[in-house]
Amino acid sequence: MNRQLHAEFLKLRTTRTAIGLAGLAVAVTALIATLESATAGTRQAMAIPSLATSAGLRDALASTGFALIAAAVLGTMITSGEFRHKTATGTYLDQPGRGRVLAAKAIAAAVAGALLGLAAAATATAIGLGFAVARGYPLTLPAATIARYGAGATIGAGLLAAAGAGAGSLIRHQAAVIIAVFAWAFAVELIVGGTATAVAPYLPYTAAAMMAGVTSGGGMPPIPSAVIPLAPPGGAGVLAGAAVLLAAVAAATTVRRDIT
Repeated sequence: MNRQLHAEFLKLRTTRTAIGLAGLAVAVTALIATLESATAGTRQAMAIPSLATSAGLRDALASTGFALIAAAVLGTMITSGEFRHKTATGTYLDQPGRGRVLAAKAIAAAVAGALLGLAAAATATAIGLGFAVARGYPLTLPAATIARYGAGATIGAGLLAAAGAGAGSLIRHQAAVIIAVFAWAFAVELIVGGTATAVAPYLPYTAAAMMAGVTSGGGMPPIPSAVIPLAPPGGAGVLAGAAVLLAAVAAATTVRRDIT
């Protein structure tokens, strides 16, 4: 397993697409956090409450929704990229234990996703708190809550990336699996969660977003309204379960198929 992990981390460090995706996620997070913080408390359309309120500050700090989706996409690229670039044959011939290769990819994806989530959370927190302090507002959220939102974004992004690695192994076609991730986050969860609010907290993106501080009906992409969030350990359990399930199905089916 150590050899597989070393190989996966080496690929991540030397792949421009992964680095570019992480940079894009942080840049979009910075843009969203800046726009939300700059217009907070105004009458502009979709403006968040004033940063002088706990609701407004929370919304600014939780501007990490796109980064969560980017982490899932990164996970899909780690596995599906092997088939797009036709390197899967060499990878699996060098490491015949396909299950171990998939496990290494899922672990590498989780680490990379967590780092991406941490960077996005730090960016959103710095911008949100910076605007609040610059305007002379008191910080209406305790440090423990701010840290919890950051930890939620970090853990949520890591586990979504691991789930993405499983999805990429199942679908294999890189463009198709990336489209599937966006369709799931922007359409499927919103429709299913809006129809059955009792199910919504157990949907992967919704669980991750709420761990990161997103409230019912908010976020980018948005989560359904009237959703009662799970406790952070419960949300993490949902995401871990999704990652394990996708990896197990991939290991039992598509990973065993011909790789050429």
